[in-house]
Amino acid sequence: MGKRKSNHPELPKKFVKLETRFKCPFCDDPDSVECKLTKKEMIAGIICHTCKSNYKTSINSLSEPIDVYHEWLDECERVNN
Repeated sequence: MGKRKSNHPELPKKFVKLETRFKCPFCDDPDSVECKLTKKEMIAGIICHTCKSNYKTSINSLSEPIDVYHEWLDECERVNN
């Protein structure tokens, strides 16, 4: 037996796309830092296309590019202090 159709139309699912390009903390160039996640190898890499600064770290299955970027900023702050 089939399921009865409801009278309410289905609402479209909305997904928020998170940023993958950020501002470089060294050269202050907007949208020059790109973050790439390799979930198969559990590694993330960040590189600035202007000043060639880079950062690599290990990630978990829930990591997003914004998490890696903020981890990089925290590491830069820790090294400076």
